[in-house]
Amino acid sequence: MTHKPDDPMRVDLLCHLVIAQLIARARTGDWLRTDHFVESKRLWSQINGVSPDSIEGARLAIVSAQLVTFIWASDLLHDVDALSGLFTDNFRLDFDSPIVSGIYDLCMARLKTWRYES
Repeated sequence: MTHKPDDPMRVDLLCHLVIAQLIARARTGDWLRTDHFVESKRLWSQINGVSPDSIEGARLAIVSAQLVTFIWASDLLHDVDALSGLFTDNFRLDFDSPIVSGIYDLCMARLKTWRYES
């Protein structure tokens, strides 16, 4: 895993982290703990063969926390079973889902503005 993620992979990782946060909140009432967040990022990196450096990983964590609080406002995204269904069997995002597509689009838009802020 020596390759850094390109822009589409960053969006994919951010979307993955946001959905993992939503699932954690729906299951436990709390956002992902730091160790679970790190584990989710590690699992995504292992599956995709790329890994952000620690600074980029920390920035993506901040952006995911900003986005997820906005997305959580939708009552439709509080069902843990529905949220768990946003991943395929191999723990990749199910891009056939309109919810995943919508969250991905929000992540893409946010990263476009984030790149100018950092």
